[in-house]
Amino acid sequence: MPPCPFHALVDAFAGSRPATPNAEPPADELAFLDEAHLAPQAATRRAEIGRALAAGRPAPLTSAELTWAGRIAWRNHARCIGRLHWRSLQVRDHRELADPADLAASLREHLALAQGDGTVRSYLTVFAPEDPSAGAAPRIWNAQLCGYAGYRRADGSVLGDPANEAFTRLAINLGWRPPAEPSAFDLLPWVISGRDGKPALFPLPDGLVREVRLRHPRFPWFEELGLRWYAVPVVSDMLLHAAGTRFPAAPFNGWYMGTEIGARNLADPHRYNLLPLIAERMGLDRSRARDLWLDRALIELNAAVLHSYEADGVKLTDHHTASEEFMRFLGRERDAGREVSARWDWIVPPISAAATRVFHTPMREFPTTPDFRREPPAAFPGA
Repeated sequence: MPPCPFHALVDAFAGSRPATPNAEPPADELAFLDEAHLAPQAATRRAEIGRALAAGRPAPLTSAELTWAGRIAWRNHARCIGRLHWRSLQVRDHRELADPADLAASLREHLALAQGDGTVRSYLTVFAPEDPSAGAAPRIWNAQLCGYAGYRRADGSVLGDPANEAFTRLAINLGWRPPAEPSAFDLLPWVISGRDGKPALFPLPDGLVREVRLRHPRFPWFEELGLRWYAVPVVSDMLLHAAGTRFPAAPFNGWYMGTEIGARNLADPHRYNLLPLIAERMGLDRSRARDLWLDRALIELNAAVLHSYEADGVKLTDHHTASEEFMRFLGRERDAGREVSARWDWIVPPISAAATRVFHTPMREFPTTPDFRREPPAAFPGA
């Protein structure tokens, strides 16, 4: 998310604009200390933190500094459209935790806080950092805290989410037992490693994850499809980089933008690929792409997502509102004298792109710190 409230706009209009290659971060890792209420103590804290980094230790950030770093990381994150709300991020300082069982207990709290009564609040939980003197840093192996299993069938097809097929096999190899009758929407367990780097399995308690049953405001048959999605996207496969220190276990969340679910997760051919089924139920002629049957099915799938979340009282934004909020964010950052790093193919929504102002806005991605960064998947021989 980010923390990006609208995680997973991967490949939206991919190739439309060239991406700026990643580069080394700026040399001044501690510039964020100069901001806001931290400024009076910045010089002293720079010296103290600098000495720790020079000695090969993690930055000894206070909880207030960690909170500021997390919020700026959201503000900086080039792939997030929802950065207008960066100051609302609540940061949970759990750096004392490195044991997988302790992480799992904290993650259950995070999810409960984020879901709330459906209002969805943005949280970042930061666990123990990388520290060569202490062993491996803890890691959460799931891409998100919520995700649906993908089961490879004998004919090569996948029941559920193909994006999670490899992780599903990993979880099964670690001892997870899927339901006796697997479905397309079986919630995956958590896989967490501690200082020894070995993965531990944590099945989710019943009722922990809030899900939204999808239905359509005009098509009664839509509910018969049995579709659903979870309420809150808690991104757990990115590390927080702040003050020259890496925090590989730093799950964060915002809230969904409808197109993430309706135009990507459920619609992409390499994911749930539901557009042919929906077009068939709508009675559309699928013999010619130029008749726009894909587009019509896509719009109605997204209408169902927006309608269902609103009907269930779960916070979710539409792509037009999110685009306008991003333009407001750009204006505020310009007024503050800050250039915004932004990646066009992640910011522009995957449907009705030209109807949004962000489509027509030049963007440039460049290294920032603090920030959230993608980590290679965790791996353990024999898992």
